[in-house]
Amino acid sequence: MTSSTETTLAELEKRATARRDRPSYGHDALIACDRLVRVFSTDGVEVQALQGLDLLVTEGELMALVGASGSGKSTLMNILAGLDVPTAGSAKVAGCDLLAMGQKERLRYRRDVVGFVWQQTSRNLLSYLTAAQNITLPMQLRGGGRNRERAARAESLLTMLDVADCRDRRPAQMSGGQQQRVAIAVALANNPSVLLADEPTGELDSATGEQVFAAFRRANEELGTTIVIVTHDQAVASEVRRTVAIRDGRTSSEVLRRTEVDAATGQESQVAREYAMLDRAGRLQLPADYTAALGMEHRVMLELEQDHIGVWPDAPDAPKE
Repeated sequence: MTSSTETTLAELEKRATARRDRPSYGHDALIACDRLVRVFSTDGVEVQALQGLDLLVTEGELMALVGASGSGKSTLMNILAGLDVPTAGSAKVAGCDLLAMGQKERLRYRRDVVGFVWQQTSRNLLSYLTAAQNITLPMQLRGGGRNRERAARAESLLTMLDVADCRDRRPAQMSGGQQQRVAIAVALANNPSVLLADEPTGELDSATGEQVFAAFRRANEELGTTIVIVTHDQAVASEVRRTVAIRDGRTSSEVLRRTEVDAATGQESQVAREYAMLDRAGRLQLPADYTAALGMEHRVMLELEQDHIGVWPDAPDAPKE
């Protein structure tokens, strides 16, 4: 090993040690999934829906989860919602250990800690109750509070989400977008720490979908609720600061967006940067369009540089420039 390489490795190790000494992002995470595994067994055949997934979400975030059908994102949402139990790994939400909870604790968790909005509008609301009655029902089931207080809470949520005129309407008397905004109010009724939404705009046209997403943003900004949305809608995904992609049961990459101001013109522009996720074993999933563009298959060539790692298509017989 050359002395220059030794110097490079020493510098890199020093930087890594400094990073480890900093406060961990996970310490502040409201949602923390560590090497999460979920295995389903059907007719003796095992399917791994989640294969060591890692995810951290800080309090107050509004973020999106994206991925192809079968990637594991809906399985993850069901686990976070307390509707399913992981096979292995660790999953904590607002201090609740999702692997250690009993049946009563899980029921209390779904009632008090998380709210959930389904894609199908018919699953979110009881058809024989008005909008206001649908919202007050979770508060009644939780117990505590007077009727007047529950009604005031329902009125406040309906007004905030711009559906106050639906107060006395039943679901059949509302549009799809109005139903979903009332569903968000229902999910927020007990002031949960986390609001989860699985394809909430999937059955809506783009204009109505924008209205529903605006309702999520308003809940995030005005109530400080942490919100995680599973979506195929790129318009929704591009509106959040952070989008995490799931592939083959693991988090593969994430896009972080920030607003920059041009010093000369004063104009604002959004800058997005994509990151690959590195797991504890040092593995990462390179974006498929990147590897396809360079013809990368099976293995790649690596080179350790002073401040980065070079990755090239495998070409063992070609001299390196």
